Amino acid sequence: MNLLSSTLGIIVALLAIGITVYLLTARPYQTSDSVATSYDEWTEDGILEYYWGEHIHLGHYGSPPQPKDFLAAKSDFVHEMVRWGGLDKLSPNTTVLDVGCGIGGSSRILAQEYGFAVTGITISPGQVKRAQALTPEGVSAQFQVDDAMNLSFPDASFDVVWSIEAGPHMPDKAVFARELMRVLKPGGVMVVADWNQRDDRQVPLNFWEKPVMQQLLDQWSHPAFSSIESFSELLAETGLVEGSVTTADWTVQTLPSWIDSVWQGIARPVGLISFGFSGFIKSLREVPTILLMRLAFGTGLCRFGMFRALRSN
Repeated sequence: MNLLSSTLGIIVALLAIGITVYLLTARPYQTSDSVATSYDEWTEDGILEYYWGEHIHLGHYGSPPQPKDFLAAKSDFVHEMVRWGGLDKLSPNTTVLDVGCGIGGSSRILAQEYGFAVTGITISPGQVKRAQALTPEGVSAQFQVDDAMNLSFPDASFDVVWSIEAGPHMPDKAVFARELMRVLKPGGVMVVADWNQRDDRQVPLNFWEKPVMQQLLDQWSHPAFSSIESFSELLAETGLVEGSVTTADWTVQTLPSWIDSVWQGIARPVGLISFGFSGFIKSLREVPTILLMRLAFGTGLCRFGMFRALRSN
């Protein structure tokens, strides 16, 4: 009983420390520089890569979800997104722009396993450097710093525009939608996966949803989440979409990722030790946000949206 009491006391103390650090060290969106700084820091200390691997996005667990290795689920997500978007029917050497490429996990899969010529862009110089270091010589994936709100590429540059979980960092979703479609060649395919808020135009957020959403914005440098409905409308309003935008909700397929990500710290405690006390505190401070994410996606406050659109001629 004394051992159990001591263990519970330690857990409560750690949670108290984590919550305190969490509340004192928010990372609200200010400018694109604040996003770049956050990702530079996460990349430099290596903690996020240690636990989340090369893919800084959620995993795909099937529908209904099945138990799966956390890192394998992330790779599976890329393949499922390729199939959902119809990209598996495209020929090798198809040119792809990976918007918000992180440290290049998806870009490397697209290049190595599908033969695509991939350009990955991110606002973070640290991520570009790490992506380059992780990419074997001869793999057709290159990386550069660029701003998704003002892409440096000419109109009609790519056969495919691809993006996973970058949208919440974009301060103007209409501009983001326009840039994604602008750089597509006529007949090209845009495939986007994103965290989305429930469409609140009919039913506004209630008394508990508002503070939860605000925390999700303030902790990970997000200016706003769009809804699946509103972002599909913004894509259509660019005037560059052929036909209609195809959407899907992958909340069920991705939901286990949140608890699995917390479990990584428990299952692999050596990582917490190897990163020292400061690394341990950094890891601990992310737990409340991850649990809030699980709450939001589990209750329907947030949804995991998929978007596919063709560029008109």
